[in-house]
Amino acid sequence: MFCGQQLLCAYLRPSRIDGAKHAAAILKLLVRRLRQEWPNVRIIFRGDSGFCRQRIINWCERAGVHYIVGLARNARLEAQVEYAQLAMQQLYEQTGHKQRLVGEFSYAAQSWPHERRVITRLEWGELGCNPRFIVTNLDGGAQTLYDALYCQRGEAENRIKEAQVGLFATRTSCHVMRSNQLRMLLAALGYVLIERLRALALQGTALASAQVDTLRIKLLKVAAVITRNTRRIRLYLASHWPSADIFAHAMRQLRSP
Repeated sequence: MFCGQQLLCAYLRPSRIDGAKHAAAILKLLVRRLRQEWPNVRIIFRGDSGFCRQRIINWCERAGVHYIVGLARNARLEAQVEYAQLAMQQLYEQTGHKQRLVGEFSYAAQSWPHERRVITRLEWGELGCNPRFIVTNLDGGAQTLYDALYCQRGEAENRIKEAQVGLFATRTSCHVMRSNQLRMLLAALGYVLIERLRALALQGTALASAQVDTLRIKLLKVAAVITRNTRRIRLYLASHWPSADIFAHAMRQLRSP
């Protein structure tokens, strides 16, 4: 779970259970801890349709947490937008231009205690229709919530990819679950260090938004000669190293009070 670029939680679950298993418990712990530090903070839970669970949504409503969560397609949802999609198909066939529409309606699944606001994004192009649905308790325009808030979930996906690929969080080949969880936590710690390095030491440089692989190659993985005497340790780097100025800048930023 991420808040912007900051990692809040890294939890390894068994593959044979529901993908959202334990998500509600983790969300409760995080909300409680955040409100201890910032009692009046506004919290918005954002997730894809894999986290659209009744237990999570009900708890968010009871706890005063806003949510905007993907909703899996079904026959009832598609019936709600059937006529809009037919109109978009006709416009596409007439103009040849891709059609897009963001709207909303009220909807209640059979297990829901009441109707909730559902925002739909409809598209019709050369590949046919591509409807998306999200459920939310937020106020505001449907298109603004979808484009400016929900679609930013893709940024969290980039951070997950960075941890998995750049920091090897998917290397969970141990035979014991606890050992694999520890390996994931070590990868999460590495991500936190990298995120703090970018935020505190690399702002204003060419590597301010660089991903882990780029930082490893250009800044961290470098040959050096180290000498030590009774009073100090010296680090000698190549005089023509392209990233020398950025490295020196980062060291100054980390040493400053």
